[in-house]
Amino acid sequence: MAARSKPAPDAKALFAPEADFPDYSHEQMLMARGARLVAGVDEAGRGPLAGPVVVAAVRLDPDRIPAGLNDSKKLTPERRDALYDEIMAHADVAIVSAPPLDILTRNIRGATLAAMARAVRALPQPVDRVLVDGRDLPPDLPCPGLALIGGDGRSVSIAAASIIAKVTRDRMCEIMDCDAPHFGFAGHKGYGTAAHLSALDRHGPCRHHREAFAPVAALLVRRTTIAAAG
Repeated sequence: MAARSKPAPDAKALFAPEADFPDYSHEQMLMARGARLVAGVDEAGRGPLAGPVVVAAVRLDPDRIPAGLNDSKKLTPERRDALYDEIMAHADVAIVSAPPLDILTRNIRGATLAAMARAVRALPQPVDRVLVDGRDLPPDLPCPGLALIGGDGRSVSIAAASIIAKVTRDRMCEIMDCDAPHFGFAGHKGYGTAAHLSALDRHGPCRHHREAFAPVAALLVRRTTIAAAG
């Protein structure tokens, strides 16, 4: 039997067991191959029924990497806020959001990938390479990219982007809560909790809801059917 060739280390998506903490090794690998500036890209909010998807691109200063960077989901809100301030003070950062209408038009995957490309282009300094969390690379990145499965737990640049995106989106949900307080967005952040679904059933969707997402779409169909029957 012929031996299988090993996949190239720069394949579209790299799989590896997640380490205890992310490090700077992937960035160093790309720099060893000629890259000068490397950014990490991640998103927050693909799964909720309401609110935008928020994407961040972060290019860390190798000499001022904040201690304790990790996947934002593994950090307390207080630790995320503290790291957010450190990252914003010492790194190049770009933040882009895709609102519900964009998600409806492009679908969630398309809206997320398009926002990732916009975030990279919006960085203060053009970068040579980007590390993207997940399986997919945006088709219109302005530079070559490398997708890392579980990247927010493997690359400090992606971890930093995940923190910026998460904190930004959470703060946007607090503003949404002020606009539509009966939904409780500040608490559940738009996810389909029992309280959120109950409020959705009572009040119907608001302008922050994603019309194509199943519970919202089903409610809109039901209300349209009732109105037509009446």
